[in-house]
Amino acid sequence: MSDLILLRHGESLWNAEGRFTGWQDADLSECGIGEAHRAATLVAEAGLAPERAWVSLLTRAIRTLGIVLDDLRRLWIPVEKTWRLNERHYGALEGKSKQEMAKVAGDAQVAAWRRSYTVAPPSLDFEDPRHPRFDARYLDWDPRTLPVGESLKQAQERVLPCWTSRIQPVLKTGACVLVVAHGNSLRALIKVLDDVSEEAISHLNVPTGIPLWYRIDDAGRALEHRFLGDARTTRDAIERVAQGT
Repeated sequence: MSDLILLRHGESLWNAEGRFTGWQDADLSECGIGEAHRAATLVAEAGLAPERAWVSLLTRAIRTLGIVLDDLRRLWIPVEKTWRLNERHYGALEGKSKQEMAKVAGDAQVAAWRRSYTVAPPSLDFEDPRHPRFDARYLDWDPRTLPVGESLKQAQERVLPCWTSRIQPVLKTGACVLVVAHGNSLRALIKVLDDVSEEAISHLNVPTGIPLWYRIDDAGRALEHRFLGDARTTRDAIERVAQGT
């Protein structure tokens, strides 16, 4: 048996402003920093001690992980950073206000862009300065293969190789694993862990800063799971995410 902790980064500055963030590198807000500290407290209170960690290449996730491991006095554990855990790429929507886009495209379209399993946002132009080819983190990639607007299904296709080839083998050793990522990259993992349907995944919201604990068996299957901490706090956080805040 092993323990898996999935944690969405604390609130980012763009989360607070209601913007589509995706691969844009918004940092944590003051609230988000507090959420990261609270996450560490919840992990400690649950008696969990991460032995390995995975995190995306985006600052808001890396900073969250750093705060959590520092508070737990476990900065020394091995950490693997990977683009495969990056947030879903929101294409031409990145940086735009969700409220303003709702006025332009309608609430139903914005909801589809945010929650649908198969609907992709408008693609980002190759010459757009927001294109990831201009980011030093991705200079080793063929720029034509970089994502420029992903559905959740497409994001899941890049997340799962990290899960099957890197994280699952470590879980099978009995280690406690912490994964700090993003709302959609975590939804991609949860869909597999809990065998969530395409319809149901559109209604799943992952709150910022609240650890989701799984007990994993020796075959890598999820036996049980729950959010750590007070149920009311978790419910309120999920409702805020559903409302777009």
